[in-house]
Amino acid sequence: MSFSGFDLEEKRIEAEVSKRKAKTVFIQLPEGLKKHGPQLAEIVGRTGALPIISADPCYGACDLTVDEAKRLTADLIIHFGHSETVKQSALPIIYIDAKATLSATEVVKKATSHIKEWRKVGLATTLQHAHALEKAKVTLIEAGKEVTVCDLGILKYPGQVTGCNFSNVRAITDQVDGFLFIGGGKFHALGVALSTARPTIAANPYTGEVFSLEGEVQRIWRKRFAEIYEFRKAERVGVILGLKIGQKRLNQALQMKKLVEDSARKATVLALREITENALRQFPTLDAFINTACPRLALDNSFHKPVLAPREVLVALDKLEWEILCRDGWFEN
Repeated sequence: MSFSGFDLEEKRIEAEVSKRKAKTVFIQLPEGLKKHGPQLAEIVGRTGALPIISADPCYGACDLTVDEAKRLTADLIIHFGHSETVKQSALPIIYIDAKATLSATEVVKKATSHIKEWRKVGLATTLQHAHALEKAKVTLIEAGKEVTVCDLGILKYPGQVTGCNFSNVRAITDQVDGFLFIGGGKFHALGVALSTARPTIAANPYTGEVFSLEGEVQRIWRKRFAEIYEFRKAERVGVILGLKIGQKRLNQALQMKKLVEDSARKATVLALREITENALRQFPTLDAFINTACPRLALDNSFHKPVLAPREVLVALDKLEWEILCRDGWFEN
């Protein structure tokens, strides 16, 4: 079957389902791969198992549909497009990388003209392009660059980043002049830039575009500073506790609640699975919110009232300097 530029490991899927003698298989796909759901269901169905596709949004490996699969008496989950980040024992999960079959070589060559001033380059990418980093490294070395690809052993591949885990790039921030990110869009590249406070260039193999994240980073810093300023006026604060399996940080939520109350404000813990503008509007007496769930929430969405990450709250309460937040990066890992 054709999967539009991705290797979805058809033979492996069939073999794994057959080997495990699964009767009901729950299929979870990120938005960009959902269109292939019916084809994947056909593959699972060939084993005699009942395939059921999760049609809900899937934002990462932190967003596993374990509870939903259990309610449907599924005995196996196949999760596409993300690598394992959450340890759980409720149900077996097969992770499919969904590797891109498109070569990144040409766009990396194109990117060399954008990093002429850099001598030392850090490489980063998503799960889909991790297998392309070795060729990219050779291309950059041939262009006269010193290249570093970090592997802390936290994520599946060297140089890999996820939407909220940038540990592989943060670890080498002081060793490079900037980062070259290989992958589609600006979501992950922006995370690299914000987490390292280093110049970041994105090379998109799908479109052939090469662009800097500098302007976008400055726009976001201005927005975050304004949110922090507004938060300081808040008297009643909602502390958001995520209910998704990889976003549930009860201890951190309780720490934030205490921190707010110690500053002579009132705090209320709100437990949500889907954190949306409409959901927060149901609490009009709250002046601002602290988000302990997905750290990308406030960066990638707009809300009618300030929504701060825990480290931003420290700045708002004068327990951390704004300059240090900018210097050390926005993300905590």
